Amino acid sequence: MKTNIALVGFMGTGKTAVGQALAKKLNRKFIELDWLIEQESGKSIPEIFRQGGEIAFRELEIEATKKIAGEKKVIIACGGGVILNKINIDRLRESSRTVYLTASPGVILKRILKEVGQRPLLEVDNPARTIRELLKFREPFYERAADVTINTSKLDIDAVVEQIIEKLKEDESFDF
Repeated sequence: MKTNIALVGFMGTGKTAVGQALAKKLNRKFIELDWLIEQESGKSIPEIFRQGGEIAFRELEIEATKKIAGEKKVIIACGGGVILNKINIDRLRESSRTVYLTASPGVILKRILKEVGQRPLLEVDNPARTIRELLKFREPFYERAADVTINTSKLDIDAVVEQIIEKLKEDESFDF
């Protein structure tokens, strides 16, 4: 029986905000994978990228995913690229239902513009183009990992939480 909910999706789709609200509603522990990586490494995500590049970050992400996959009854907000490594998804699937949060590129751009300096992959001249390119590349990975998909573009946090609960109630292999 699966007891965890892993939220996946591109940056700016609401994984952290929805995860925190979902954890509160279901009275569960909330774990943000990127925060765990920062705690374990003693460095911020931008620092990890500056010092070791994306490869170093992805290695830390694999270790953090391995660690949280063994938890029970937790809500996990995964980093946007966690789906790029099949081992991460395989580990999460052992104990989690995976919810893919989507949003339109325009909504994502608007949401992340508030976080200047916190998104190393978007420290580029044309973040809108980079978002579209990354989404196009990652979308098949997200879709393959997803048990449930919810578009957050026009929904508030509470509406997303309610949709997740509603969809998972239909899932006989998930334990609330």
